[in-house]
Amino acid sequence: MSDRKKIVVIGNGMVGHHFIESIIEADPDKQYSIEIFSAEDRPAYDRVHLSSFFDGKTNENLTLVVDDLYGKHDVTLHLDSPVDHIDRDNKTVLSGETKSHYDYLVLATGSYPFVPPVQGNDNPNCFVYRTLKDLETIRAAAEGASVGVVVGGGLLGLEAANALKNLGLATHVVEFAPQLMPVQLDVNGGAMLKRKIEDLGVSVHTGKNTKAIVDGDQQRLQMQFADETELETDVIVFSAGIRPQDQPARDADLAIGERGGIEINDYCQTSDPAIYAIGECALWQQRIFGLVAPGYRMAEIAANHIAEGQPAKTEPAFTGADMSTKLKLLGVDVGSIGDAHGKMSGAISYVYVNEADAVYKKLVVSPDKKELWGAVLVGDNSDYDTL
Repeated sequence: MSDRKKIVVIGNGMVGHHFIESIIEADPDKQYSIEIFSAEDRPAYDRVHLSSFFDGKTNENLTLVVDDLYGKHDVTLHLDSPVDHIDRDNKTVLSGETKSHYDYLVLATGSYPFVPPVQGNDNPNCFVYRTLKDLETIRAAAEGASVGVVVGGGLLGLEAANALKNLGLATHVVEFAPQLMPVQLDVNGGAMLKRKIEDLGVSVHTGKNTKAIVDGDQQRLQMQFADETELETDVIVFSAGIRPQDQPARDADLAIGERGGIEINDYCQTSDPAIYAIGECALWQQRIFGLVAPGYRMAEIAANHIAEGQPAKTEPAFTGADMSTKLKLLGVDVGSIGDAHGKMSGAISYVYVNEADAVYKKLVVSPDKKELWGAVLVGDNSDYDTL
């Protein structure tokens, strides 16, 4: 047992947990012992379905660590234990009073919510939407409240809006861009999504630049916008994007991208071959992937590379990820595939609009019309799986 090599994982989110599952599968002979340091106060849970917490789901319902997986495989998990220091020369990590040696270190630190630098953003009734602890705090703040605002009209922002609506609050979405989901949807698709969400009772304010948050007259808070309009609310949830949690790597002098993110190669190794980075903290070919599926793929590739003894080249390697989207937002079907904006040279777009049923569909094809380059579907995802 003393001859086993040591893998230390920093982070126990969905991607970090999937790495544990993957290395257990890739290493049936138990060549490695595994130790995890997590800054959160509970084991890995399903962050994708966080909003179900407000539908009655509990921490136990959302947990990903089942059937005593860690105990059966001698995985040591430290909760409430952020890592303070990585010593690359001596291959150790320090968390509080705990110092652990590693042969391989895996950074699965994820991301943190971006909070716009707005005056008053530190008000006690302003929150972020990222962890179960965040949701517990939001639920407590919603007691006695009547109005809630989400700042951010992307995927996570609309999930947060659904959560506030489920808490019984009159819900508003405030988006700086001129449309909802500007990354995944074109202008017309964003407009159709806005219409459908407003039909469900959620007010949408696009093209709004929040300048300050002050005490309200009728509600707890007042949001003041650059166009001199105002919006009163009791609760504000910031869901305006994420930033890679790369500070531990910066402190360890690993290579970092110009705009953040831990640089990795096709096997998820950082500039130090003994250290890997996976998930939303990792930067591959100047791209950060904000979806869980690419993070899972990285976890599998890193686990396979470690288990095979770090050969110079191995298969599979990370080659990017499918960033298509198919989901329900506030009960509305939304789909996005490939070049949804039709920006590729020579792209030809076919558009279907059904105002009566509030359905919008767009196909983007190659100039010879033989290849599908992208698609947008709002209000009806029945065609999604056939594309």
